Amino acid sequence: MTTDHSLSTATSEPNAGAAALRALHVPGSPLVLPNVWDAASARAVTAAGFPVVATGSAAVAPALGYADGEATPAGVMFDAVARIVRAVPVPVTADLERGYGLAPAELVERIAATGAVGFNLEDSDPGTGAMVDAGEQADYLAAVRAAAAGAGVDLVINARVDTFAHGEGSPRERLAEAVERGRRYLRAGADCVYPILLAEAEAIRTLVAEVGGPVNVLFRPGVPSLAELGELGVARVSFGHGLHAAAQAYLATMLEAIKSGRSPYIPSAG
Repeated sequence: MTTDHSLSTATSEPNAGAAALRALHVPGSPLVLPNVWDAASARAVTAAGFPVVATGSAAVAPALGYADGEATPAGVMFDAVARIVRAVPVPVTADLERGYGLAPAELVERIAATGAVGFNLEDSDPGTGAMVDAGEQADYLAAVRAAAAGAGVDLVINARVDTFAHGEGSPRERLAEAVERGRRYLRAGADCVYPILLAEAEAIRTLVAEVGGPVNVLFRPGVPSLAELGELGVARVSFGHGLHAAAQAYLATMLEAIKSGRSPYIPSAG
């Protein structure tokens, strides 16, 4: 599990920041990303010693007053990412859903303008949940990579694979499709593949062995421990909107206590 802060001050140059982020994707010693939703949560993550900050769209969107699923206007989302980048001294990678309908060149230009050095792109339609054709998604990723190269911008692309969330068929068929999509996305220029909702240990082991590149797993109840994910060869672990959801749930308990006339604070031990 990677929590060493030594690379957090790798450089203030975006391209070197991307190189530092990419280097932290080590199969067997995963980069752990407790996803944030604003500048304050980003600062908390860096204060805890994590070398990278990652946003999660399902956490950022409600913090901005919108629903997840690209309901947030693109400009509002990019502004939020830029505020997070300005708040921390470490590389930032952003969850950009499916790219907000932006052409590759504009997407690259706008994410680079925020100062973020990496981003997620998913392969299902945010509005309908329908899977995007794998070839179409691979072409889009290749175009994004080409646009970045043309602009002289190095960006770490985390290609989300949604077959376990929105695919069809048996678990074995979904796994086979995830492997095939992951391979295509890596060939198209992605740095890492993110089969969201993949949870079973043997399926993770198989995908890691067969996909041919770094794999990101979403940590949630029922997923192997962080140590076990490392043993399975995972290179990156995300927490998605889990921490934001937990914080909101805790806030609800505090508000209920206040409403009932009780102290919202837990007495300190001893």
